[in-house]
Amino acid sequence: MAPSFLTLGTREASLVLECRDSMPPLWRHFGAGVDSRCLQPLGKQRSPASFSLDNDVPLSLAPVNGAGWFGPAALSVRVDGPANVVVFDDVEVDQAGESLRVTSRDGRTGVVLEQRISLADGGAFRFGATVRNEGDGPHSLDWLASALVPLPASSASLVSWRGRHNAELVECVEPMPLHAWAREGRRGISGHGGPPALVVLGPGATRDAGLVHATQLAWSGDSRIAVERDDEGCWTLSLGVALRPGEVVLQPGEAWTAPDALIAVSTRGRNGASALQHEAVRGLVRWPGGAMRARPVHLNSWEACYFRHDTDRIVQLAESAAAAGVERFVLDDGWFRNRDDDTAGLGDWTADPRKYPEGLGALAAKVTALGMEFGLWVEPEMISPDSDLYRAHPDWALAAEGRARPTARNQLVLDMGRADVREYLFAAIDTLLRELSVGYLKWDHNRDLAPAGGERQVRGTYELLARLRAAHPGVEIEGCAGGGGRSDAGLAPYVHRFWTSDNIDAVSRVPIQRGFLAFLPPEMMGAHIGASPAHATGRRQSMPFRAAVAMPGHLGVELDPGKLSEAERDELADWIGFHKQWRDVLHAGHVWLGEGADGLVWQAQGRADEFLLFAIRRDPAQDRHPQPLPLPFLAGEGAAEVQLLRIAGGDGPHQPPSASLFDDMRAAPVRFDRSWLAHAGLPLPPMKAETVAIFQVRTPA
Repeated sequence: MAPSFLTLGTREASLVLECRDSMPPLWRHFGAGVDSRCLQPLGKQRSPASFSLDNDVPLSLAPVNGAGWFGPAALSVRVDGPANVVVFDDVEVDQAGESLRVTSRDGRTGVVLEQRISLADGGAFRFGATVRNEGDGPHSLDWLASALVPLPASSASLVSWRGRHNAELVECVEPMPLHAWAREGRRGISGHGGPPALVVLGPGATRDAGLVHATQLAWSGDSRIAVERDDEGCWTLSLGVALRPGEVVLQPGEAWTAPDALIAVSTRGRNGASALQHEAVRGLVRWPGGAMRARPVHLNSWEACYFRHDTDRIVQLAESAAAAGVERFVLDDGWFRNRDDDTAGLGDWTADPRKYPEGLGALAAKVTALGMEFGLWVEPEMISPDSDLYRAHPDWALAAEGRARPTARNQLVLDMGRADVREYLFAAIDTLLRELSVGYLKWDHNRDLAPAGGERQVRGTYELLARLRAAHPGVEIEGCAGGGGRSDAGLAPYVHRFWTSDNIDAVSRVPIQRGFLAFLPPEMMGAHIGASPAHATGRRQSMPFRAAVAMPGHLGVELDPGKLSEAERDELADWIGFHKQWRDVLHAGHVWLGEGADGLVWQAQGRADEFLLFAIRRDPAQDRHPQPLPLPFLAGEGAAEVQLLRIAGGDGPHQPPSASLFDDMRAAPVRFDRSWLAHAGLPLPPMKAETVAIFQVRTPA
């Protein structure tokens, strides 16, 4: 019987599998869009290779070790000892519209593997997997890949990110490995290198052209991503939860489901792949009321006062925030009992009567009377050894029996796998939300896990968040973990914003935010106007530069407006007003990133017919004249109208001379051919270091 082929995809990207009797389908293609109607069976084109098994074993959808496949496995299970040789001898394939389900069974061991592939919102591929024990005894699960896919033999390089607190998302570009490449997280959270994610570039791929595979795991705990070279000359990409030995044991009848993997395949370069990832993540977010509203500009109290709370101080801060145009006031760490520093109080989620003798309800009422929403900082997954909760329940902390309990930031971690812990936390937070009319939670997580809580810890946190969201569907939640230590698609169904980094220095923020936008959309990117000098670095930057760098994200303020001069307060209010004017363009649309000449970087955000362009110069120019800035994504026929809205930064007595074109562009839009902007480039004004030029670009029909 002639084989049948399973296809899934869009005009841009295709996935093709070849069905086999009683065996998992074979991979035939995963890349640019193809027409597979004339495809011939793989067996007709693969000649025997030297020093190989007599029976050919190509890469299947469910490769396992021990029966002739020598590459990475999709699954590894043990029954009383070494890993078992799994041989799938019964396979069921279902395709319905834009989704596939392949169920593979091993009649001898009782291992059943269900693999699911579908199209996410926007056109990325969503992979999922579940393993079930239909045997007679327990199965110990060592590994289950959320996805294991082939990469083209022409793949050229890998783009990944590393990071630490205050220095998140450092981009790393490496050639394809000669043997293997792996990124494994072991900290219990996804980490300051960003989501568990990887970009694979095809030959000559750029920001705007070429074949790109971009993948991220929707998971907030330990993970493993690997790329391995096969001796046939191509690579495989696998990703999944990094399980500890013995962590998952399935009794007969039990199942374990891996988190989904999102894989974007684009022929439109890195920007095309990012756009697919953004749409996939947007499809996961549960907005109150079912749709995103304009992102409220908010002020967070942390760097304005740290732990030094009292009613008068916070009310004054709220009043100065409201006067600047802030729409949401978030009370950060320090509001609860005995919380004068980071050594005590976590777990005791009631207001400190010394600081708030009238309670937080009175403060919340004053904030809302000023026309702002009231938000509150919490760190539910943590516990201070100096707390009433720890004294009552020391067994609730994650700990290795009989071993020391290492603290970080003077705190331990609650065991989120325990139902009684989750019940206590739900009751405490539910009370705050109900009694204080809290509309926003900043949910923090300020340490790595030691010992690790494993996948139970992550799933327990998800369960608590889901229960709170169901009980309070109108409340928005911000995910934070010492800044950007847990920003990933796994949290996207439960939160509405990520705190990108505790480092608000605008120069530092430029690459950090560009790394964030590789996988997560701008409306979820917390971006604040911080103080000068910056608390994380001590560097001084002008208000316009700090504000312009924060503009593309979900804007906030992280300073005390009352301590600014009158001129600075006016500047702050002006920039907040500017953001409100343009946030509907900046959010929920496309993001294009690129690099210009002489160290310039740029990003554009909005729709194809209207967007804002940010040309960013962090360092002093080396060239005598600024070179025009090509915008490749504008290639095509027609015209574009460009207006120079602002040049932010570059303060000082000696300003670079301008040219008449830029005076014209300030006064009214100037018309250019799109092909000129795409290939010859947009003329740029001279810019000092730490300057952002902001343009509005429209492409009228």
